[in-house]
Amino acid sequence: MVDQASLPSTPLRKGEIPLRELIDLYMAHYAGRDPSRLQRLSWWQGQIGSVNLQDLADDHVFAALESLAIQRGRFFAGKDADDNPIYRARRRPIAPATINRYSASLAAVITWAVKKRIAPKGYVHPCRSIERKPENNEKTRFLSDEERDRLLLACKASKWPLLYPLVLMALTTGARKGELIGLRWRDIDLVRGEATVGRTKNGDPRVLPLVPAVVESLGGFHGADSALVFASRRTPSQPYSFGVRFDKALAEARIRGVTFHTLRHSCASMLAKSGATLIEISELLGHRQLQMTKRYSHLATGHKVAMVNRILGKVR
Repeated sequence: MVDQASLPSTPLRKGEIPLRELIDLYMAHYAGRDPSRLQRLSWWQGQIGSVNLQDLADDHVFAALESLAIQRGRFFAGKDADDNPIYRARRRPIAPATINRYSASLAAVITWAVKKRIAPKGYVHPCRSIERKPENNEKTRFLSDEERDRLLLACKASKWPLLYPLVLMALTTGARKGELIGLRWRDIDLVRGEATVGRTKNGDPRVLPLVPAVVESLGGFHGADSALVFASRRTPSQPYSFGVRFDKALAEARIRGVTFHTLRHSCASMLAKSGATLIEISELLGHRQLQMTKRYSHLATGHKVAMVNRILGKVR
């Protein structure tokens, strides 16, 4: 909960405020749960942070996004000895969906400035004319049954013993990476087979069902209630940086084109192919809009055919 009394006041109609300062002011008031918001806005500060709000045009935004599109993506690879984050470059360019999120993060700042009367009267929002990149969500990658089994075997053999329960939880709950690595032992009820995510990315509380294999795999690791389930060995107050371990397991399982988020898609695909409705899948994944879940609808074709034949097959 943000202490409103301690927040800096918002200036009225201050169009000459540099974007860098406006972002700092926005983040001071930000009460959302998106952990990537600060990183993306810090990038904007480095790109066009010196431009005043009143001078910020769609050309500035467009040029910055075009430069971002030709850069290689990065991933978090832990922290250095001074507790600073380490990022490593990926082989492929930044995905269109990521570029859209960078654009949306800046748009949120400008919209906030307009609502708080910081922007000049009649201010033209510079992000309104920026077109979204096509994301091609219909080509969502998910694991086949054989890939899933090979990956779980490789995770069992990992030197980090918690990789297997972490990956198994992702596959069977559809939870996001941030939701899983943020779990503490007080959130886990092994008797009931449940894990409680206090506030998700969407700000909603959610209960994750834990299958028996997950309960069994976690049973020997229980720690203090306040301790992170997937804690770093060196810095227990921080989640374990498992990227290298996960990538190694993928390599040993001979799986390509997969990220940790693929496990969330794989969970949804297994449910869809087994007859779960889109509403049921949406509730498990924590989607606020059913449109987000429709990317899996084509996987339920076999179930739909069987249902229609069972119920209506005798109609002549």
